[in-house]
Amino acid sequence: MPRLVYQQTLPIGLAEAWNFFSNPVNLAKITPSYLDFRILFNDAAENVYPGCIIKYKISPVAGIPITWITEITHVEPLRYFIDVQLSGPYKIWHHQHHFKETRNGTEMTDLVTYKAGYGILGTLAQQLFVNRMVSNIFRHREKTLAKIL
Repeated sequence: MPRLVYQQTLPIGLAEAWNFFSNPVNLAKITPSYLDFRILFNDAAENVYPGCIIKYKISPVAGIPITWITEITHVEPLRYFIDVQLSGPYKIWHHQHHFKETRNGTEMTDLVTYKAGYGILGTLAQQLFVNRMVSNIFRHREKTLAKIL
């Protein structure tokens, strides 16, 4: 299974970084527009909490919409939170978001472990384009965050 690590230093304080990333509404701001990302359900008033359920609609391939439901399983405010897929395009999706205050702002680290679903077709798709797509999404986030934060 691929395990990807993305790290970025944001020129903002820890509390500001935490408030931005722990509010699910902000995910749409840092997701590439071609995915047509929409939140359908979000039971977090502002910040995520353990047990929080978020339902999205994305269109990653040929405009075909897919429903994706994640649960926030762990939260330690100002340090980390973890989301896992309950249903959606992956067989396994485990995403850790870590935050650490530094002299230069806030170091944010994403640790993503995933495996495409759909059996042998998913394995082939993962090798042909899913790995690249996931990497591109996080590169897009890095560029977008540098602009908006």
